[in-house]
Amino acid sequence: AGDFCDSIECLNGGTCLSQDELPFYCLCPEGFTGPICNVTEKGPCFPNPCRNDAECQALGEEALRGDVFQQYVCECQQGYTGIHCETRCAMPLGMETGAIADRQISASSVHLGFMALQRWAPELARLHRSGIVNAWTASNYDRKPWIQVNLLRRMQVSGVVTQGASRAGRAEYVKVFKVAHSLDGKRFRFIQDGNSGDKIFTGNVDNNGLKVNMFDAPQELQYVRLMPVGCHRGCTLRFELLGCEVNAGCDEPLGMKNRTIPDKQITASSTYRTWGLSSFSWYPHYARLDQQGKFNAWTAEKNSASEWLQIDLGSQKQVTGIITQGARDFGNIQYVAAYKVAHSNDGVKWTEYKDSGAEGSKIFPGNFDNNSHKRNVFETPFMARFVRILPVAWHNRITLRVELLGCS
Repeated sequence: AGDFCDSIECLNGGTCLSQDELPFYCLCPEGFTGPICNVTEKGPCFPNPCRNDAECQALGEEALRGDVFQQYVCECQQGYTGIHCETRCAMPLGMETGAIADRQISASSVHLGFMALQRWAPELARLHRSGIVNAWTASNYDRKPWIQVNLLRRMQVSGVVTQGASRAGRAEYVKVFKVAHSLDGKRFRFIQDGNSGDKIFTGNVDNNGLKVNMFDAPQELQYVRLMPVGCHRGCTLRFELLGCEVNAGCDEPLGMKNRTIPDKQITASSTYRTWGLSSFSWYPHYARLDQQGKFNAWTAEKNSASEWLQIDLGSQKQVTGIITQGARDFGNIQYVAAYKVAHSNDGVKWTEYKDSGAEGSKIFPGNFDNNSHKRNVFETPFMARFVRILPVAWHNRITLRVELLGCS
Protein backbone atom coordinates (compact mmCIF):
# COMPACT_ATOMS: atom_id res chain seq x y z
CA ALA A 1 0.00 0.00 0.00
CA GLY A 2 1.24 3.48 -0.82
CA ASP A 3 3.70 2.24 -3.53
CA PHE A 4 4.17 4.24 -6.70
CA CYS A 5 2.40 3.02 -9.82
CA ASP A 6 2.42 4.03 -13.47
CA SER A 7 1.70 7.77 -13.45
CA ILE A 8 0.32 7.56 -16.95
CA GLU A 9 -3.02 6.95 -15.21
CA CYS A 10 -2.94 10.48 -13.74
CA LEU A 11 -3.33 13.61 -15.84
CA ASN A 12 -1.71 17.03 -15.55
CA GLY A 13 1.46 15.76 -13.88
CA GLY A 14 -0.27 13.84 -11.08
CA THR A 15 1.62 11.14 -9.16
CA CYS A 16 0.09 7.65 -9.08
CA LEU A 17 -0.02 5.69 -5.82
CA SER A 18 -1.28 2.12 -5.50
CA GLN A 19 -3.92 1.48 -2.82
CA ASP A 20 -5.29 -1.67 -1.16
CA GLU A 21 -8.88 -0.71 -1.75
CA LEU A 22 -8.49 0.95 -5.16
CA PRO A 23 -6.44 0.15 -8.28
CA PHE A 24 -4.61 3.48 -7.88
CA TYR A 25 -4.83 6.93 -6.31
CA CYS A 26 -3.70 10.17 -7.95
CA LEU A 27 -1.80 12.73 -5.88
CA CYS A 28 -2.58 15.89 -7.83
CA PRO A 29 -0.30 18.93 -8.24
CA GLU A 30 -1.47 22.34 -7.04
CA GLY A 31 -4.29 23.67 -9.16
CA PHE A 32 -5.80 20.28 -10.07
CA THR A 33 -8.15 17.85 -8.37
CA GLY A 34 -10.47 14.95 -9.21
CA PRO A 35 -9.88 11.17 -9.32
CA ILE A 36 -7.29 11.45 -12.10
CA CYS A 37 -6.35 15.15 -11.68
CA ASN A 38 -8.65 16.04 -14.54
CA VAL A 39 -10.51 18.88 -12.78
CA THR A 40 -9.09 22.40 -12.50
CA GLU A 41 -9.26 23.68 -8.89
CA LYS A 42 -11.17 26.91 -8.59
CA GLY A 43 -9.49 27.85 -5.31
CA PRO A 44 -10.65 28.36 -1.72
CA CYS A 45 -13.26 30.94 -2.75
CA PHE A 46 -15.37 28.49 -4.76
CA PRO A 47 -17.89 27.92 -3.42
CA ASN A 48 -17.82 31.21 -1.51
CA PRO A 49 -17.29 30.49 2.23
CA CYS A 50 -18.17 34.08 3.16
CA ARG A 51 -21.66 35.03 4.26
CA ASN A 52 -24.00 37.98 3.85
CA ASP A 53 -22.83 38.78 0.30
CA ALA A 54 -19.22 39.22 1.40
CA GLU A 55 -16.44 39.01 -1.18
CA CYS A 56 -13.94 36.16 -0.81
CA GLN A 57 -10.34 37.04 -1.66
CA ALA A 58 -7.82 34.22 -2.12
CA LEU A 59 -4.42 34.83 -0.55
CA GLY A 60 -1.14 34.22 -2.34
CA GLU A 61 1.63 32.04 -0.94
CA GLU A 62 3.33 35.09 0.58
CA ALA A 63 0.37 35.43 2.96
CA LEU A 64 0.81 31.88 4.31
CA ARG A 65 3.22 31.82 7.22
CA GLY A 66 4.37 28.94 9.39
CA ASP A 67 1.47 26.97 10.86
CA VAL A 68 -1.01 29.79 10.14
CA PHE A 69 -2.64 28.58 6.92
CA GLN A 70 -5.28 31.06 5.88
CA GLN A 71 -6.27 30.53 2.25
CA TYR A 72 -8.68 33.45 1.97
CA VAL A 73 -10.12 36.50 3.68
CA CYS A 74 -13.71 37.74 3.59
CA GLU A 75 -14.28 41.39 2.70
CA CYS A 76 -17.46 42.13 4.62
CA GLN A 77 -20.34 44.30 3.49
CA GLN A 78 -20.89 47.40 5.60
CA GLY A 79 -22.43 46.55 8.96
CA TYR A 80 -21.04 42.98 9.17
CA THR A 81 -18.03 41.54 10.98
CA GLY A 82 -16.48 38.18 11.86
CA ILE A 83 -14.14 35.78 10.00
CA HIS A 84 -16.91 34.86 7.58
CA CYS A 85 -18.88 38.12 7.97
CA GLU A 86 -21.41 36.13 9.95
CA THR A 87 -22.17 38.77 12.59
CA ARG A 88 -24.46 41.73 12.00
CA CYS A 89 -22.84 44.76 13.63
CA ALA A 90 -25.33 47.56 13.03
CA MET A 91 -27.62 47.61 16.07
CA PRO A 92 -28.72 50.98 17.54
CA LEU A 93 -26.46 51.60 20.55
CA GLY A 94 -28.87 53.63 22.66
CA MET A 95 -29.11 57.31 21.77
CA GLU A 96 -32.79 57.08 20.87
CA THR A 97 -33.79 54.68 23.65
CA GLY A 98 -31.83 56.42 26.41
CA ALA A 99 -29.57 53.40 27.05
CA ILE A 100 -26.78 55.92 26.48
CA ALA A 101 -27.24 58.18 29.51
CA ASP A 102 -27.25 61.99 29.40
CA ARG A 103 -23.94 62.12 31.31
CA GLN A 104 -22.26 60.14 28.49
CA ILE A 105 -22.95 62.90 25.92
CA SER A 106 -20.90 66.11 25.79
CA ALA A 107 -20.19 68.87 23.29
CA SER A 108 -17.81 71.70 22.51
CA SER A 109 -20.53 74.32 23.02
CA VAL A 110 -24.27 74.86 23.44
CA HIS A 111 -26.62 77.34 21.77
CA LEU A 112 -28.82 79.34 24.14
CA GLY A 113 -32.02 80.55 22.46
CA PHE A 114 -34.97 82.79 23.28
CA MET A 115 -33.33 85.10 25.82
CA ALA A 116 -31.08 82.24 26.99
CA LEU A 117 -34.09 80.29 28.27
CA GLN A 118 -33.76 77.55 25.63
CA ARG A 119 -30.69 75.35 26.05
CA TRP A 120 -29.99 73.19 22.99
CA ALA A 121 -27.85 70.79 24.99
CA PRO A 122 -25.90 67.70 23.80
CA GLU A 123 -28.08 65.28 25.77
CA LEU A 124 -31.01 66.35 23.56
CA ALA A 125 -29.30 65.05 20.41
CA ARG A 126 -31.34 61.84 20.33
CA LEU A 127 -32.81 60.51 17.11
CA HIS A 128 -36.55 61.34 16.74
CA ARG A 129 -36.60 63.42 19.92
CA SER A 130 -39.70 65.63 19.99
CA GLY A 131 -40.55 68.95 21.64
CA ILE A 132 -39.79 72.61 21.04
CA VAL A 133 -36.14 72.18 22.11
CA ASN A 134 -35.33 68.73 20.76
CA ALA A 135 -31.73 68.61 19.52
CA TRP A 136 -28.17 69.78 20.09
CA THR A 137 -27.11 73.05 18.50
CA ALA A 138 -23.57 74.40 18.68
CA SER A 139 -22.94 78.00 19.64
CA ASN A 140 -22.83 80.45 16.73
CA TYR A 141 -19.35 81.44 17.91
CA ASP A 142 -17.99 77.87 17.88
CA ARG A 143 -15.73 77.54 14.83
CA LYS A 144 -14.82 73.88 15.44
CA PRO A 145 -17.96 72.31 16.96
CA TRP A 146 -18.22 68.69 18.02
CA ILE A 147 -20.52 66.38 19.96
CA GLN A 148 -19.13 63.32 21.72
CA VAL A 149 -20.45 60.06 23.18
CA ASN A 150 -18.56 58.04 25.79
CA LEU A 151 -19.77 54.44 25.45
CA LEU A 152 -18.10 53.57 28.80
CA ARG A 153 -16.43 50.50 27.30
CA ARG A 154 -14.86 49.40 24.05
CA MET A 155 -17.43 48.69 21.37
CA GLN A 156 -17.55 48.19 17.62
CA VAL A 157 -19.19 51.19 15.94
CA SER A 158 -20.08 50.65 12.30
CA GLY A 159 -22.13 53.71 11.36
CA VAL A 160 -24.25 56.70 12.32
CA VAL A 161 -27.77 57.91 11.54
CA THR A 162 -28.19 61.71 11.57
CA GLN A 163 -31.20 64.02 11.62
CA GLY A 164 -31.67 67.78 11.77
CA ALA A 165 -34.38 69.75 13.62
CA SER A 166 -36.42 72.95 13.46
CA ARG A 167 -35.55 76.00 15.52
CA ALA A 168 -37.86 79.00 15.55
CA GLY A 169 -39.82 77.36 12.73
CA ARG A 170 -36.84 77.08 10.38
CA ALA A 171 -34.92 73.97 9.38
CA GLU A 172 -31.37 73.53 10.66
CA TYR A 173 -29.10 70.58 10.00
CA VAL A 174 -25.53 69.36 9.47
CA LYS A 175 -24.74 69.06 5.76
CA VAL A 176 -21.31 67.40 6.00
CA PHE A 177 -19.27 66.12 8.94
CA LYS A 178 -16.25 64.10 10.04
CA VAL A 179 -16.09 61.31 12.61
CA ALA A 180 -13.24 60.92 15.11
CA HIS A 181 -12.76 58.13 17.63
CA SER A 182 -10.65 57.32 20.68
CA LEU A 183 -10.03 54.61 23.25
CA ASP A 184 -9.03 56.99 26.08
CA GLY A 185 -10.89 60.23 25.34
CA LYS A 186 -7.59 62.08 24.80
CA ARG A 187 -6.06 60.90 21.54
CA PHE A 188 -8.57 61.00 18.68
CA ARG A 189 -8.22 59.72 15.12
CA PHE A 190 -10.42 60.62 12.18
CA ILE A 191 -11.98 57.90 10.05
CA GLN A 192 -9.99 57.93 6.81
CA ASP A 193 -11.11 57.92 3.19
CA GLY A 194 -8.50 55.53 1.78
CA ASN A 195 -5.41 57.58 0.97
CA SER A 196 -7.38 60.79 0.52
CA GLY A 197 -7.24 61.92 4.15
CA ASP A 198 -10.07 62.45 6.63
CA LYS A 199 -13.37 61.07 5.35
CA ILE A 200 -16.13 63.65 4.82
CA PHE A 201 -19.58 62.17 5.41
CA THR A 202 -22.68 63.54 3.69
CA GLY A 203 -25.28 64.69 6.20
CA ASN A 204 -28.87 65.85 5.98
CA VAL A 205 -30.85 67.98 3.52
CA ASP A 206 -33.78 68.93 5.75
CA ASN A 207 -34.86 69.10 9.38
CA ASN A 208 -36.51 65.69 9.81
CA GLY A 209 -35.23 63.14 7.27
CA LEU A 210 -32.74 60.46 8.26
CA LYS A 211 -29.32 60.00 6.68
CA VAL A 212 -27.52 56.69 7.28
CA ASN A 213 -23.72 56.58 6.90
CA MET A 214 -21.97 53.22 7.34
CA PHE A 215 -18.22 53.07 7.88
CA ASP A 216 -16.09 50.95 5.54
CA ALA A 217 -15.28 48.73 8.53
CA PRO A 218 -16.47 48.72 12.17
CA GLN A 219 -14.24 50.82 14.44
CA GLU A 220 -13.27 49.57 17.90
CA LEU A 221 -13.61 52.56 20.22
CA GLN A 222 -14.95 53.94 23.50
CA TYR A 223 -15.37 57.59 22.49
CA VAL A 224 -16.86 58.82 19.22
CA ARG A 225 -17.06 62.45 18.04
CA LEU A 226 -19.19 63.88 15.27
CA MET A 227 -17.58 67.07 13.96
CA PRO A 228 -19.76 69.25 11.68
CA VAL A 229 -17.90 70.72 8.71
CA GLY A 230 -20.80 72.43 6.95
CA CYS A 231 -24.22 73.36 8.38
CA HIS A 232 -27.49 74.89 7.16
CA ARG A 233 -28.26 77.95 9.35
CA GLY A 234 -27.06 76.30 12.57
CA CYS A 235 -25.15 73.12 13.42
CA THR A 236 -28.19 71.28 14.79
CA LEU A 237 -28.13 67.52 15.21
CA ARG A 238 -30.02 64.47 16.39
CA PHE A 239 -28.34 61.10 15.85
CA GLU A 240 -27.99 57.40 16.63
CA LEU A 241 -24.83 55.27 16.66
CA LEU A 242 -24.86 51.80 15.06
CA GLY A 243 -22.64 48.90 16.07
CA CYS A 244 -22.23 45.92 18.38
CA GLU A 245 -20.22 44.57 21.29
CA VAL A 246 -16.53 43.91 20.72
CA ASN A 247 -17.21 40.22 21.30
CA ALA A 248 -20.27 40.09 19.05
CA GLY A 249 -21.12 36.48 18.35
CA CYS A 250 -19.88 35.43 21.79
CA ASP A 251 -22.08 37.44 24.12
CA GLU A 252 -25.00 35.10 24.71
CA PRO A 253 -26.50 34.67 28.21
CA LEU A 254 -24.84 31.67 29.85
CA GLY A 255 -27.82 30.46 31.84
CA MET A 256 -28.56 32.42 35.00
CA LYS A 257 -31.82 34.00 33.87
CA ASN A 258 -33.13 31.03 31.88
CA ARG A 259 -32.11 28.57 34.64
CA THR A 260 -29.93 26.31 32.53
CA ILE A 261 -27.45 26.84 35.36
CA PRO A 262 -29.00 24.78 38.22
CA ASP A 263 -29.51 26.22 41.71
CA LYS A 264 -26.84 23.93 43.21
CA GLN A 265 -24.18 25.53 40.97
CA ILE A 266 -24.77 29.00 42.46
CA THR A 267 -23.06 29.42 45.85
CA ALA A 268 -21.91 32.26 48.08
CA SER A 269 -19.78 33.14 51.06
CA SER A 270 -22.88 33.70 53.21
CA THR A 271 -26.65 34.31 53.13
CA TYR A 272 -28.62 37.11 54.77
CA ARG A 273 -31.88 36.34 56.57
CA THR A 274 -34.31 39.19 57.10
CA TRP A 275 -35.08 39.46 60.83
CA GLY A 276 -32.94 36.34 61.26
CA LEU A 277 -35.69 34.08 59.91
CA SER A 278 -34.74 31.13 57.68
CA SER A 279 -37.98 31.53 55.75
CA PHE A 280 -36.85 35.05 54.83
CA SER A 281 -33.51 34.00 53.34
CA TRP A 282 -31.82 35.68 50.34
CA TYR A 283 -30.18 32.55 48.92
CA PRO A 284 -27.40 32.54 46.30
CA HIS A 285 -29.61 30.76 43.74
CA TYR A 286 -31.98 33.75 43.84
CA ALA A 287 -29.22 35.80 42.15
CA ARG A 288 -30.71 35.39 38.68
CA LEU A 289 -31.16 38.44 36.45
CA ASP A 290 -34.74 39.75 36.66
CA GLN A 291 -35.68 37.19 39.36
CA GLN A 292 -39.14 38.01 40.74
CA GLY A 293 -40.74 37.62 44.17
CA LYS A 294 -40.35 39.10 47.66
CA PHE A 295 -36.96 37.41 47.96
CA ASN A 296 -35.52 37.84 44.49
CA ALA A 297 -31.75 38.24 44.83
CA TRP A 298 -28.71 37.09 46.78
CA THR A 299 -27.81 39.19 49.79
CA ALA A 300 -24.65 38.63 51.85
CA GLU A 301 -24.91 38.22 55.60
CA LYS A 302 -22.40 41.00 56.24
CA ASN A 303 -21.28 44.07 54.34
CA SER A 304 -17.69 43.04 53.83
CA ALA A 305 -15.26 42.93 50.91
CA SER A 306 -14.63 39.29 51.84
CA GLU A 307 -18.11 38.28 50.61
CA TRP A 308 -18.54 36.66 47.18
CA LEU A 309 -21.09 35.09 44.83
CA GLN A 310 -19.89 32.11 42.78
CA ILE A 311 -21.29 30.58 39.59
CA ASP A 312 -20.27 27.15 38.33
CA LEU A 313 -20.85 27.06 34.56
CA GLY A 314 -20.61 23.26 34.55
CA SER A 315 -17.77 23.24 32.03
CA GLN A 316 -15.18 25.63 30.66
CA LYS A 317 -16.74 28.46 28.66
CA GLN A 318 -15.50 31.69 27.16
CA VAL A 319 -16.79 34.53 29.34
CA THR A 320 -17.00 37.94 27.66
CA GLY A 321 -19.22 40.04 29.90
CA ILE A 322 -21.55 40.38 32.86
CA ILE A 323 -24.87 42.09 33.65
CA THR A 324 -25.69 43.02 37.27
CA GLN A 325 -28.85 44.22 39.01
CA GLY A 326 -29.82 45.17 42.57
CA ALA A 327 -33.09 44.50 44.44
CA ARG A 328 -35.39 45.75 47.24
CA ASP A 329 -35.80 44.36 50.74
CA PHE A 330 -39.19 45.53 52.02
CA GLY A 331 -38.79 48.90 50.31
CA ASN A 332 -35.07 49.35 50.99
CA ILE A 333 -33.05 49.76 47.79
CA GLN A 334 -29.93 47.57 47.82
CA TYR A 335 -27.21 47.00 45.23
CA VAL A 336 -23.52 46.48 44.56
CA ALA A 337 -22.00 49.74 43.29
CA ALA A 338 -18.59 48.33 42.33
CA TYR A 339 -17.02 44.90 42.17
CA LYS A 340 -14.14 42.73 40.96
CA VAL A 341 -14.38 39.45 39.05
CA ALA A 342 -12.32 36.31 39.65
CA HIS A 343 -12.27 33.11 37.62
CA SER A 344 -11.03 29.55 38.04
CA ASN A 345 -11.02 26.21 36.26
CA ASP A 346 -10.98 24.07 39.41
CA GLY A 347 -12.72 26.24 42.04
CA VAL A 348 -9.50 26.32 44.10
CA LYS A 349 -6.97 28.52 42.30
CA TRP A 350 -8.46 31.90 41.44
CA THR A 351 -7.33 34.69 39.11
CA GLU A 352 -8.75 38.18 39.50
CA TYR A 353 -9.59 39.80 36.18
CA LYS A 354 -7.40 42.66 35.01
CA ASP A 355 -7.31 44.56 31.73
CA SER A 356 -4.45 43.86 29.35
CA GLY A 357 -1.35 45.71 30.52
CA ALA A 358 -2.89 46.75 33.84
CA GLU A 359 -1.05 46.08 37.10
CA GLY A 360 -4.01 45.74 39.45
CA SER A 361 -7.35 43.96 39.34
CA LYS A 362 -10.08 45.77 37.45
CA ILE A 363 -12.86 47.34 39.52
CA PHE A 364 -16.07 47.36 37.49
CA PRO A 365 -18.78 50.02 37.94
CA GLY A 366 -21.94 48.42 39.28
CA ASN A 367 -25.52 49.55 39.79
CA PHE A 368 -27.04 52.76 41.09
CA ASP A 369 -30.57 51.54 41.83
CA ASN A 370 -32.49 48.34 42.56
CA ASN A 371 -33.76 47.36 39.13
CA SER A 372 -31.77 48.65 36.14
CA HIS A 373 -29.24 46.47 34.32
CA LYS A 374 -25.56 47.39 34.30
CA ARG A 375 -23.54 45.66 31.60
CA ASN A 376 -19.75 45.35 31.68
CA VAL A 377 -17.65 43.74 28.95
CA PHE A 378 -14.33 42.00 29.52
CA GLU A 379 -11.88 43.55 27.06
CA THR A 380 -9.83 40.38 27.42
CA PRO A 381 -12.32 37.47 27.49
CA PHE A 382 -11.30 34.45 29.57
CA MET A 383 -11.95 30.71 29.59
CA ALA A 384 -13.28 29.45 32.92
CA ARG A 385 -15.68 27.07 34.60
CA PHE A 386 -16.08 29.05 37.83
CA VAL A 387 -16.71 32.80 38.11
CA ARG A 388 -16.86 34.86 41.31
CA ILE A 389 -18.22 38.37 41.79
CA LEU A 390 -16.33 40.15 44.57
CA PRO A 391 -18.21 43.23 45.91
CA VAL A 392 -16.07 46.31 46.54
CA ALA A 393 -18.75 48.96 47.25
CA TRP A 394 -22.48 48.74 47.94
CA HIS A 395 -25.61 50.60 48.99
CA ASN A 396 -27.39 49.42 52.16
CA ARG A 397 -26.65 45.68 51.75
CA ILE A 398 -24.58 43.63 49.31
CA THR A 399 -27.36 42.46 46.97
CA LEU A 400 -27.00 40.97 43.50
CA ARG A 401 -28.88 39.59 40.55
CA VAL A 402 -26.62 38.64 37.68
CA GLU A 403 -26.17 37.14 34.21
CA LEU A 404 -22.89 36.06 32.63
CA LEU A 405 -22.30 36.50 28.89
CA GLY A 406 -20.15 34.42 26.56
CA CYS A 407 -20.18 31.23 24.53
CA SER A 408 -19.15 27.58 24.75
